[in-house]
Amino acid sequence: MVILIDPPVWPAHGTTFSHLVSDASVDELHAFARRAGIRDRAFDVDHYDVPAEQYDALVALGAEPVGGSELVRRLVAGGVRVPARDRPKRARLTLIRRWAELELPVTADRRPATDALRDELLDAWSAPSRHYHDATHLLSVLDAIDIMRLRAAGTRAPLAERELLTARLAAWFHDAVYEGAAGDDERASADLAVERLTALGVDPALVGDVERLVLATIVHAVAESDTAGQVLMDADLAVLARSEDGYARYVELVRRDYAHVTDEQWRAGRASVLETLLATPRLFVSPAAPEDWEERARRNLEGELEAIRS
Repeated sequence: MVILIDPPVWPAHGTTFSHLVSDASVDELHAFARRAGIRDRAFDVDHYDVPAEQYDALVALGAEPVGGSELVRRLVAGGVRVPARDRPKRARLTLIRRWAELELPVTADRRPATDALRDELLDAWSAPSRHYHDATHLLSVLDAIDIMRLRAAGTRAPLAERELLTARLAAWFHDAVYEGAAGDDERASADLAVERLTALGVDPALVGDVERLVLATIVHAVAESDTAGQVLMDADLAVLARSEDGYARYVELVRRDYAHVTDEQWRAGRASVLETLLATPRLFVSPAAPEDWEERARRNLEGELEAIRS
């Protein structure tokens, strides 16, 4: 493991900044930053932004000076680089476009209010206290819905536009309220969906379907005939089927969401969640879900559970 730092050439706030990274471990990067007295808020997903006046001291402390391109290359090679779309600031910009693509069924005089709702939801998803359940998670869920839409398009059972709209709207609301209280958060999110969508004049049947899907995320169970529900449940769990590095980032962020519990409590609670998931006959229930999601997800879950037990 090596701590790397590039030249202070990135302008902001009246000075220039360097990027401080680890080529192998974010935990080691945090440890180095603590020794150097770098504030936590300087951390941005996979690196610390450090001002030019700290450059020489960090090199003296052991950071290896490299060029910007070399830093990125080694970050990627070490599996520590977080893709651009997994960065909250980039995700928010993409989500603004995705909201416009929803084409909410409201009258013309209500259109300005839909933008206000979008901003309210994005502010909620972008709260500083969130780590995993943030804007990047929402974007990942919407992306997974699109993956299933494309897969189903070439079959005898393509997803209907109403089913897609229901799943996408429910995705926007499903963790809109997040205080770390399982069950209560989902119920509050469902109540928010009903209140806001009703105020916009959205068809009550659609509002009811969105409410039902948000509540279904409490136990992640829907009827076999509930196509929109199956798509949302699978999209919400698609993170489990990420690559090994992507899954490790997911676990790290979830741990940060539960920073208020001790390591012992975290291991016990996490093990219970993993055991419950692994005991499920099928993690992904929609016919439109990619076949390899199931195998990859179970491999990730089993690996994490084994690490906890050992």
